Amino acid sequence: MKIAVDAMGGDFAPRATVEGAYRAASEDGTALLLVGDQPALEGELERLGGAPPAIEIVHAEETVGMDEPPTTPIRRKPQSSIRICAELVRDSAAQAMVSAGNTGAAMIAAKHVMGTIRGVDRPALAGVFPARNGRTVVLDIGANVGTKPAQLRQFAVMGHAFAQGLMDTAAPRVGLMSIGEEEAKGNDLTRAVFEQMKVSGLNFVGNVEGRDIFRGTVDVIVCDGFVGNVILKSTESLALLMTTMLREEMGRNWRTRLGYRLARQAFDNLSQRLDYREHGAVPLLGVRGGCFIGHGRSSPKAIHSAIRRAVEFVRAELHLRIEEEVAELHAQEEALFEQGVIEEVS
Repeated sequence: MKIAVDAMGGDFAPRATVEGAYRAASEDGTALLLVGDQPALEGELERLGGAPPAIEIVHAEETVGMDEPPTTPIRRKPQSSIRICAELVRDSAAQAMVSAGNTGAAMIAAKHVMGTIRGVDRPALAGVFPARNGRTVVLDIGANVGTKPAQLRQFAVMGHAFAQGLMDTAAPRVGLMSIGEEEAKGNDLTRAVFEQMKVSGLNFVGNVEGRDIFRGTVDVIVCDGFVGNVILKSTESLALLMTTMLREEMGRNWRTRLGYRLARQAFDNLSQRLDYREHGAVPLLGVRGGCFIGHGRSSPKAIHSAIRRAVEFVRAELHLRIEEEVAELHAQEEALFEQGVIEEVS
């Protein structure tokens, strides 16, 4: 197994990405293809003590900037590190790619170079959020805006497979994000999806609200990418605000400082659960192979975590599981269409 790492992607690249990759290779023994400007990468590895045997450099002449159009690796920079990572996965030289670079460019490269799984109209980004008694998968969190009911149904199947394969949830509870739990609540899209989800064969629990993400009452939540991205950014901001305010309050006087010392482990555990760096990156589900996209501000720790998530994805053969379940969904749709239960087949 090999993971292709876009070493030039991210606000702190290549230093942060190379250091994160170095940790993954040195501590975990993960075989990596480090893609980027070879002299720059060699210099960073030398600074860290030299390249571990598990790291191989793949030279890339071009880099996609964070503010460049998403189509750049396809139309303008075919020799970019993002595109070469996708090509390595397409050609089976690597089984997954990791990038903290331009999110749109990484998604476009994965979709058009690696290709989509048969039966998937649009790949989706799956975010993993901390919940009271576990984790909740939310998708899509930004890859698609203006989705159709059939596509949201595909998201549900992919989220179901993800929760089974990587969260060890036997029968994931799948909910549809809306503005109320009642079946009639929501807009035209959610009402149409609700009807189709009832005959999807999944463990569909109905509409859920924003609070259900963190309550642990559902395992997978499906929503449009516009809604999902607002959820993601709001959650990141709230987590940062909570940890900042907590530090301020803990240092207010000698009593609070003493209390912090006595409960420091609990506070550290809470901070860890809220820290996006622990997850490192989010997967783009629905493409042929693994694609993990990290935060532009990814630190070495976040890159290391992202590589670990990619390894877990590959070991679980999750893209094959998704392909099988999507094929099963479409076969079921054909049967329901012939029976007159549904009016169209996606």
